Amino acid sequence: MKAQRESISTDENSSFRILLTPNLNELFYWHFHPEYEIVYVEAAHGFRHIGDHISKWEGSDLALIGPNIPHLNFDYGVKATVDTVVVQMKENFLGKDFFSLPEVASIKNLFEKAKNGLAFYGDTKRLAGEKLKNLPSLTHFDQLILLLQVFHLLAASNETELLKVQPIASASILKEQQRLQKLYHFIETNYQKNIDVNGIAEMCHLTTAAFCRYFKKATHYTFTDFLNHYRINQSKKLLLQDKTVTEACYESGFGNISYFNKTFKKLSGENPSAFKKKHFINEI
Repeated sequence: MKAQRESISTDENSSFRILLTPNLNELFYWHFHPEYEIVYVEAAHGFRHIGDHISKWEGSDLALIGPNIPHLNFDYGVKATVDTVVVQMKENFLGKDFFSLPEVASIKNLFEKAKNGLAFYGDTKRLAGEKLKNLPSLTHFDQLILLLQVFHLLAASNETELLKVQPIASASILKEQQRLQKLYHFIETNYQKNIDVNGIAEMCHLTTAAFCRYFKKATHYTFTDFLNHYRINQSKKLLLQDKTVTEACYESGFGNISYFNKTFKKLSGENPSAFKKKHFINEI
């Protein structure tokens, strides 16, 4: 699927933007932007989909997302209202020399790590969430001070998970994404069917060998690996919707349970049953 580039403007008389409970539950908004984004959400449960990381959160979630990392709105598919605080800020919103100050070395390191996505849990999530919920009631100056306190809290925490996702930032990659849009759309609409690389190459008016070289150069994946990644991500969504492993296998385009299990474990580090057991929450 192709991520939409979101255009962001800062709030009036502020160096960043605050969004509260956008109510996008029904909108599948897969997007990216050059700004950093910190997201805190509260609800019974929901999905976290950042880059190729997919998991299910319970009660609340807190993430710091670096520039140009594609992500899905955290309230997507949640039936109840999701209380959300989103803060979006440019990389140099504190001034181009701010991160050279020795007093903020830990925050600089935090922002470097966020370029591959960060999530937080435990007391860190709770305390940072309480602070972020107070932002709208403050003056712009106090909002900035509180935001720095949040960053200081996150930078000092060990209750963190590096999501290891990749941005789609550089101009060359974005240009390639535009050129590959036809292929991505084809995969998005046909991944449940049998997809033959020879037919894809013919669709692109290339020999199979030439197409494979082109695709590998443009995406750093072989076509088969790319398709498997996409299908495994779809299968994770199905498992989180309480589909059986067999249903997730066939509905995501795999034609063989054994190959599905092997591919899932190779790409996720665990088998589908373990993934579901770890993330699934029984509805009351």
